[in-house]
Amino acid sequence: MKKTPSTLPDDIETLKKMLLERDKRIAKLERVNQKLSDKLQQLLEQYNLAQYKKYSPSSESYQGDGEVLNEAEQLADEEHTESEATQTEAEKPVKPRRPRIAAELPRVDVVHDITDKTCACCGHALHRMGEEVSEQIEFVPAQIRVIKNIRPKYSCRACENLGTEVAIQIADVPPAILPKSMATPSLLAQIISSKMHYGMPLYRQEKLFAQAGIELSRQTMSRWLITCADKLEPLLALMKNALLQQPVLWADETTVNVLDVEKSTCYMWVYGCGIESSTGAKLVLFDYQDGRGGKHPKAYLDGYTGYLQVDGYAGYEQTQATLVGCWAHARRKFVEAQKAQGKGKTGKADWAINHIQKLYALESKLKTKAAEVKYQHRQEVAKPLLQQLWDWLEKSKDTIPTESLLSKAITYSLNQWPKLIGYLEDGRLNIDNNRAERAIKPFVIGRKAWLFANTTSGAKASAALYSLVETAKINGLEPYDYLTTLFKALPNADTPDKLTKLLPF
Repeated sequence: MKKTPSTLPDDIETLKKMLLERDKRIAKLERVNQKLSDKLQQLLEQYNLAQYKKYSPSSESYQGDGEVLNEAEQLADEEHTESEATQTEAEKPVKPRRPRIAAELPRVDVVHDITDKTCACCGHALHRMGEEVSEQIEFVPAQIRVIKNIRPKYSCRACENLGTEVAIQIADVPPAILPKSMATPSLLAQIISSKMHYGMPLYRQEKLFAQAGIELSRQTMSRWLITCADKLEPLLALMKNALLQQPVLWADETTVNVLDVEKSTCYMWVYGCGIESSTGAKLVLFDYQDGRGGKHPKAYLDGYTGYLQVDGYAGYEQTQATLVGCWAHARRKFVEAQKAQGKGKTGKADWAINHIQKLYALESKLKTKAAEVKYQHRQEVAKPLLQQLWDWLEKSKDTIPTESLLSKAITYSLNQWPKLIGYLEDGRLNIDNNRAERAIKPFVIGRKAWLFANTTSGAKASAALYSLVETAKINGLEPYDYLTTLFKALPNADTPDKLTKLLPF
């Protein structure tokens, strides 16, 4: 950097020139200093956020959103803390609540009686004055049995003696979803529900069956699942037709690795309608594709023009649906900016989060209300709150370093704004797309166990079977019971009416 001369020139023009050059150098240094300051702030934010993600709970917990997911350890700690607080207030120990045992479960009475029923004092016989009863839960491993199908053969002895050609008569083979297979509907339902509902990969099930004395390889089970998925195509077609007739849908996607596909990453898409507490059709359908391009939702939703609630992925723009945004995604970005501020510090991100929580608090109150009531309250309460938030976003966007997480959160919300306020248009819409994330979560959890699919056909079979399991769950059905009933009836469902009766909704 140039130094200021010890003596200044007497010429005014030369002096002006020197001052201008100095001002330029100062302005340049200020710009460099600002860039370095912004870079330092960016690195500090990244460090604070990384520390938070590493050492803090991963779930977001906010009053009013109803989307809290706690681990078992957290729940146990909360119960222990609550018990301690209650004990301090009441100054007496509080017994932990025992788990409830369903009344319909079978009971086995085991009487523990005394042998000597005479009084130790006077020798007279004791009389029974009552009893103390306590219950324990006993676990009996699954019972496995072999169904031995016997079909007697019949012929005519008289015709045999006369030399007449004898027609052997035997009962027809009962229709089965997998003819000439040793798999029963209950066994198929067990394998599918274990993998799709409880996330147990086939190689673990292979070991469990081996412990029970059954030699059942994962390759055999895999072939069974693929064949079952093929047989379910007519039923899944009815489910898709029903889905595309709904006024409001939601969608999401996640990655899946398929070994026989050249692309490094494939995708499992999920489409659905309804939520657990809603009335009307409730469906969850999975669709496997080898990429994430917008052509995939466009093809799957071909001709659909209703509402589609999604995250900010631009690929959904190719559909004909009216897109509605997700406030959970927008809030999550402000949460990241908040955590990047550092522990115990507050800033503009806190204001945005608190304001968004006011929107969620309203939705919590309207959770069980009719669509018309939701629409009215959103117009009266949510709409002014959203306008305030918009004004704040517009005012703040130019006052924050562009590389900061807060700036990125503001930019995301501004870019998504038309979709984010879309839920005001109809009371049947949700404030966020969390229902889609909950629907795809069982697949994500299962993926952690089985890691990848070997073939494209296997991935497509998984999509079909996950569709049935998750649709059964959202409609309050136990997947194992539903699948067992379905596989028993499906071989005889040879008409559209019979097939319709097998739908899980």
